[in-house]
Amino acid sequence: MTGRPPAALRLARIVLVAADPDCLASFYREALGFTAAEAPPASDLPGAWAQVVPLRLGDQRLDLVAASPPGRPYPGDVPGFSPLFQHCAIIVSDMAAAHARLSAHPGWRPISTGGPVRLPETSGGVTAFKFRDPEGHPLELLAFPPDATPAAWRRTAPGGPFLGLDHSAISVAETARSVAFYESLGLRVASRSLNTGPEQARLDAVPDPTVEVTGLGFPDGRPPHVELLCYRGDLPRPASDLAVNDVAATRLAIAMRDADAVATACAAHAGRLVSGRTVPRSGGGAEALLRDPDGHLVWLTVNRPADDARP
Repeated sequence: MTGRPPAALRLARIVLVAADPDCLASFYREALGFTAAEAPPASDLPGAWAQVVPLRLGDQRLDLVAASPPGRPYPGDVPGFSPLFQHCAIIVSDMAAAHARLSAHPGWRPISTGGPVRLPETSGGVTAFKFRDPEGHPLELLAFPPDATPAAWRRTAPGGPFLGLDHSAISVAETARSVAFYESLGLRVASRSLNTGPEQARLDAVPDPTVEVTGLGFPDGRPPHVELLCYRGDLPRPASDLAVNDVAATRLAIAMRDADAVATACAAHAGRLVSGRTVPRSGGGAEALLRDPDGHLVWLTVNRPADDARP
């Protein structure tokens, strides 16, 4: 036994590519309760960013970035089973109040039909509502039943019903293949469910869905985590052709134990490296940008000691 911490420590932030980060940030602040966050050092950012607008909701971070050169806009109403689909789930303490505040602001579009949906107990018993922000990124409002609220969300927020980011969910073609990839980085399966029925159809706007939902957690058990969404059936799943500067090219920024852990991940997935190599950073840091088996972008990063506080 070495006593070394696991390779993957936490989901440090979620990074959304935006055509106009300032305008989109106004929507996130006014409609969803986000606040401004401290900007990360330029050396901690992957790729060439023209602009970074860092946001915070509770203890979680969301960065809105403009790529240089800019890429393609979000490609329309991508369904939940598409390899392009990736949403951020926002925990709310009061779904009616959260939905009302969202509804008071223009620019967003619903995914769910008929408003918030209460899922059956077999699907977690949560109340949920999926929609798209003004640039097309999918989002979800999520409220737990009062008697089944995880400890991390048993609180209120002074700024309204929006508490924080619970997870980022990605659509995958094969659960086992994706679990193997993320477990190789240090994540572990924390939950599994099979969601189906008319409530799931309303939530996803997908006829007669059967969805394998697999939660992948980090060592400390704190949010946000990663969820895999695998829709069963013969569904059109064209290969992802995302470029790193496209608006749909969301990144999961995973803080790794050290540079050796990043190098090990890159060696294990050499064919998935976007940059083709691990990029060392000043002060002992490192980073690498990978594609998972379905094309979702995963940014592995090691903070310098001075930057190692939980975001």
